[in-house]
Amino acid sequence: MNVQIVRVVVHVVERCAELGEPVTPAHRQVVAAAVLKPVDPDGAGDLEALYATGADLGLILTGRALHALGCPGEQIQGYGKAALVGTGVPLEWGAALLHPRLGKAVRSCLPGASSIMPSVTKRGPAGACVDIPLHSVTDMWSFDHFDTVTLCLADSPAPDELLLAIALAERGRPLARVRPG
Repeated sequence: MNVQIVRVVVHVVERCAELGEPVTPAHRQVVAAAVLKPVDPDGAGDLEALYATGADLGLILTGRALHALGCPGEQIQGYGKAALVGTGVPLEWGAALLHPRLGKAVRSCLPGASSIMPSVTKRGPAGACVDIPLHSVTDMWSFDHFDTVTLCLADSPAPDELLLAIALAERGRPLARVRPG
């Protein structure tokens, strides 16, 4: 199955305060997402083409995200990925885009990144929000890096579209202080 990129959206979140407490420097996260439309949908078809598309999009979206942050890949400390599929799209198509190749492509742009990327796949109508889980690029058990960034697009995904997103963070949660027990 082939997909067409309908549009790419880049969303930057900059937290300057946390419950009134200044955050200096600001905590920055970015989500780079592609809205995709299957060109030749075949619900029972081979997913191999989606695996390859996931790898390509991992490189494209990571490049867009790093550009938006204006920093090199080695400065990224947290990441995650998500797929939000329209109401007429199989969840498995979103999973096939996210796994097994997208994470490897993203890590190839982030020197030192070695942990698996947390992910979520869900179905929803246009305007549905997707919460993208984040954790450390090197230690998936770093409590300071457990975080979330939300993306909502008012007109996506249409029933026959998918939204594929990667999220990056320059560091862990602002004012993080949870410690292992």
